[in-house]
Amino acid sequence: MRAAVLSASDTPPVYTDHPEPAATGDNEMVVQVLAAGLHHLTRAKANGSHYSSTGAFPLVPGADGVVRDPAGRLRYAVLDDTTFGTFAERTVIDVRRSVVLPEGTDPVRIAAAMNPGMSSWVALRRRAEFTTGQRVLVIGATGNAGRMAVQVAKLFGAAHVIAAGRDAARLAALPALGADETCTFDEIERAADVDVVLDYVWGEPAAAAMIPMLTARADRAAPLTWIQIGSMGGATAPVPSIALRSARLQIVGSGIGSVPARDFLAELPELAAAVTDGSLDVRAEAVPLTDVTRAWTGGTGDRIVLVP
Repeated sequence: MRAAVLSASDTPPVYTDHPEPAATGDNEMVVQVLAAGLHHLTRAKANGSHYSSTGAFPLVPGADGVVRDPAGRLRYAVLDDTTFGTFAERTVIDVRRSVVLPEGTDPVRIAAAMNPGMSSWVALRRRAEFTTGQRVLVIGATGNAGRMAVQVAKLFGAAHVIAAGRDAARLAALPALGADETCTFDEIERAADVDVVLDYVWGEPAAAAMIPMLTARADRAAPLTWIQIGSMGGATAPVPSIALRSARLQIVGSGIGSVPARDFLAELPELAAAVTDGSLDVRAEAVPLTDVTRAWTGGTGDRIVLVP
């Protein structure tokens, strides 16, 4: 069998021979991989920067993917912490961590969208008491996950979605996806009266945004739920104590651990349906698995999906 194998955290994976996978548990099955997304999560777990990284090498990367099971059914599967991921011709899944997809589903589209879409979908469903008509700010909206977050918030009935980021060209494209307003970090006080913040940046930028936002709020007693999802701006944020005392601010995280695996899995069918029926706009670039080294070190603005 052929697979992408990573031998160290500071080198890209290479396409090479690899032993066949074997199912060992009652709920495990060997499946054929059809498409696997090259997500930020996959890179972070591989280089050790993600908190769930095992640090074990060699490994086959890939945290999820679209597969075909022994009965011929299409499935979207999420893998647990393992050194045998989805960047391979075949892998092993736990059937309890998968959802059956309708025949005819585009594997590349699903593989591209599920991981980044799941971050905001689960955050709004499981980490906030989000209701139709609320206002949402997406910090880091120009990234793939942030771009999906704008769409998910509107799909859930947000009355007003503000997209914040640094790339002016990418910000300009977001109104077509549902953003009612865009702003840079220097203009963040314009988002003062939102109900929920979906934060993919964290670090110094997030901390610096809090005081201007809270100061400009019309009613500081109105609840504001700040959901920390990503940390592209830094792993730590120097949140000033006054931010927690001067307003009704609640900071929570959304990710593996803060949301039980069963809750993630419960959301998969509806998210997959939204991707399949076109409710969410998806960008994807299908790349042969044979080109994994180039894809790992290069990439485009689209979501790269490796196809064995």
